[in-house]
Amino acid sequence: MRILHKILLGILMLQASVTRAQTPAENLLSKLAGGDFEISHYNTACYFALAGKASLAFRYLDKAIEEGYSNTSNTEKDEDLLSLHADPRWAPMLKEMEGNRLRQQKTARTFFNQKSFWESEQFNTPYQSNISENEKIAGLSKFWSEVKYNFVNFDVAPEVNIDSLYFTYLPKVRLSTSTKEYYQLLSEMAAALRDGHTNVYMPPALTDSVYARPLVRTRLIEEKVVVIGVYDKALALKVGQEVLQVNGIPVKEYAARYVTPYQSSSTRQDKIVRGYDYALFAGALHEPIRLQVRDASGKVSEQTIARVKPAERSAALQVPAFEYRLLPGNIAYVALNTFGNDSAATAFAAKYEEISKAKAVIFDVRNNGGGNTSVGWAILRYFVDQPALVHTSYTRDYKPTYRAWGRNQQPDLNRNWFMPGKQQPYTGQVIVLTSARTFSAAEDFVAAFKTMKRGVVIGEATGGSSGQPMLITLPGNGTARICTKRDMLGDGTEFVGVGIQPDKVVSPTVSDVRKGLDTELQAAVQLISGRK
Repeated sequence: MRILHKILLGILMLQASVTRAQTPAENLLSKLAGGDFEISHYNTACYFALAGKASLAFRYLDKAIEEGYSNTSNTEKDEDLLSLHADPRWAPMLKEMEGNRLRQQKTARTFFNQKSFWESEQFNTPYQSNISENEKIAGLSKFWSEVKYNFVNFDVAPEVNIDSLYFTYLPKVRLSTSTKEYYQLLSEMAAALRDGHTNVYMPPALTDSVYARPLVRTRLIEEKVVVIGVYDKALALKVGQEVLQVNGIPVKEYAARYVTPYQSSSTRQDKIVRGYDYALFAGALHEPIRLQVRDASGKVSEQTIARVKPAERSAALQVPAFEYRLLPGNIAYVALNTFGNDSAATAFAAKYEEISKAKAVIFDVRNNGGGNTSVGWAILRYFVDQPALVHTSYTRDYKPTYRAWGRNQQPDLNRNWFMPGKQQPYTGQVIVLTSARTFSAAEDFVAAFKTMKRGVVIGEATGGSSGQPMLITLPGNGTARICTKRDMLGDGTEFVGVGIQPDKVVSPTVSDVRKGLDTELQAAVQLISGRK
């Protein structure tokens, strides 16, 4: 671990007995842990070793070993502990630690960490048009139990009792008459948890009958469902047209009846994106969609459009992970459209010398649905000149024996720091553009930027969902994922369930969409140039 991180953790421990106001992160953790907030014994030992207090360092290493610490290799290489290597207590301490490792390794081999234990083949049954009632109940039970023991965001939906939810859906799944209907029920159950990283996915055999969509994109803008993209030249639809009806049903009624009940979402803005952009026209490949639309002049017309296979649509709508252009006024515009692989970070590094000469940099993550957090963070490291705490997270640390003793479950806290890179950091003005489509790892990017206080965020609140999902298999060859990690800003400020709020709220308008104007980008350029 980084030295500064450990020193700060040690200072926190030494100050624990002093009456002071808690940080937001500590307040949250105190609430979750019943007030029992504890710093890692290993990190504390490192602090005392750096401070030259060998006896205290060994005391806390012993405490870490008593609690099961077993990373011998890391301990031997840890530069923070170099001062202890010549001490006669060092070798016996390592031997005890290695004993922990060997015991844990043996246990892991024989039981707990085997994939076959957690993901038993008994649940991995093949797809059938209507799987058995036993399979349906087993799948519901597995999803319920994995949520109960691993889900980290129950406080976002405090009205939900997971056991009551289980009993609500038990008779429903029993009465379901097809595998498709069964998975729709599980999707509806997952949506009740109000978490965008906790979802149920249909078996691949049902992909074309559930996830097919047309080569069109819509968005809810100023309470109107507006066409914002047409990717098939054969279609008569035009960007800027308002969708009034879908299959003879008013569009909002259609979304409320057939779309949003099955969309896992973390916030109102996230639900709107999923309901009116991502999934509005999803359905069976061979079932066309009848639309009633209205143009800017008020003329109403009806059109029938076809759905295409998900892979075909993804290819047609694909955008590069990284886009860069120099705007008038020497402003660098950098769109980071996905962190699904490291290509955005690689491309940014290749262009950094040119970008660093710009007067200001505008990062656009409005269409970034996430991926790997480290990709965005690799880019932000070009903008720091001193160590910066940028991220706090926790996961549940369930210990069955502690539960038997009546002790509260403890959260496992983690903090992440940025260290200055070798390159000369960029010191000019920086703006980040966000929307409700800014999600997951892209939100971690914005959260780090906000924590660094490096610049201004312009646009709309982000989706409000980040964290590490855990994938599980379900009978009939379907899958589900469950959010296991709660992410926060570095100081503990929450954004899961609410979204990261922009410093300046700017929303697109129907008029600008019809004119081909980018409302939020215009606002950013105006701010940089000093115009209101």
